[in-house]
Amino acid sequence: MGYQPITPFGRKVDAGLMKQRAQAQQGSDLPCPVTSVDKWEALRELSAARTAFGLSDRDMTVLQALISFHPKTVLEGDSVIVHPSNASISERLGGMPESTLRRHLSRLVAAGVLMRRDSPNGKRYARGKGDSRTAFGFDLAPLVRRHALHCAAAEELRAEAERVKRLRETVSLMRRDLAGLAEWGADQRPDLTLWDAFEDLALLTARALRRKLDEADLHGLAAQLSRALDQARNLLEPTEVTEETSDMSGTALQSERHYQNSNIDSSVLEPSIEKEEAAPEVAPSPPQVDQRPLPSVPLGLVLNVCPEIQGYLPDPIRHWHQLVNAADTLRPMMGISPSAWQEAQAHMGPEQAAVVLAAMLERMSDIKSPGGYLRALTDKAAAGAFSCGPMIMALMRKAA
Repeated sequence: MGYQPITPFGRKVDAGLMKQRAQAQQGSDLPCPVTSVDKWEALRELSAARTAFGLSDRDMTVLQALISFHPKTVLEGDSVIVHPSNASISERLGGMPESTLRRHLSRLVAAGVLMRRDSPNGKRYARGKGDSRTAFGFDLAPLVRRHALHCAAAEELRAEAERVKRLRETVSLMRRDLAGLAEWGADQRPDLTLWDAFEDLALLTARALRRKLDEADLHGLAAQLSRALDQARNLLEPTEVTEETSDMSGTALQSERHYQNSNIDSSVLEPSIEKEEAAPEVAPSPPQVDQRPLPSVPLGLVLNVCPEIQGYLPDPIRHWHQLVNAADTLRPMMGISPSAWQEAQAHMGPEQAAVVLAAMLERMSDIKSPGGYLRALTDKAAAGAFSCGPMIMALMRKAA
């Protein structure tokens, strides 16, 4: 067709219409514009990014029907016109009323996804063949020109959805920890009145998680739960300085937060389930202080629920570094390889990894492969979706 009209058939020209046409042309001025695209890929990417362009799922269903009228799989060229009647589109949509269909078509045009190519009498048709072919109807060319924009918007929305998913998992784990600490704290310190407030916060968070929360709301809940967990831990595990802790040297204080590697004796003591390749000896590096926070559950609760690990040290366990040392001794006997243990400490922190081993020891008869089980939990910790609190709470409920 030698001339492309800009005025619609039977409707007035307004600023909105001119803006729609400018949106439909957007992307043609890029340095390397897309000249062809698979029509179903274009539909998938736009469907993923539809909210960014103000489109609904019903709008996308109508667009899918329109695309199906294009005989080729690839959309290419400056003019990709389909010319089905409203009755044909409605039939392909399972009998959608024409009034509803016209509304969705208008939304697609307003979003710049389609362009109308009106004939002199407003009908949709094609005539001629080859280069002399002329068609009037809906132009799908904006799907080609704006494909890069649609893909970028889709990737941004996917990334945001992934962030929200991980944050939601974190809030859910924190809520469960707070609920368990509130239950245990009410039993251990009934003289305090904060436990009811903590339990109420956990219940309100559970109710809020039933809704679809945005990222800002989830960050607010996470901050509120973090403050409550810190307060609960401080109440259940006061950090008072005793004679024993005041006499500890600087090296001992560091060992409380640092995992002492026992790989030297592992080749003799460990009937490992997982085979390790020999690695060259590396000169020992000076101990580093682990800056990760302590587990969300108090040490007293861990030892109360997991009494078996007490038997692996000659003296009673009173501090986190003693629990880590006990887990260090216990690890080869459970068939856990040095690499699995190191990865667990790297992603969970030494104290939380020790809590996991103590909990696993209580359920050794149910765990077929302790090394594989620990690696699965380590993968969750690496993704930020793990807390040892639910394991301890489950054992506490089982014991009760």
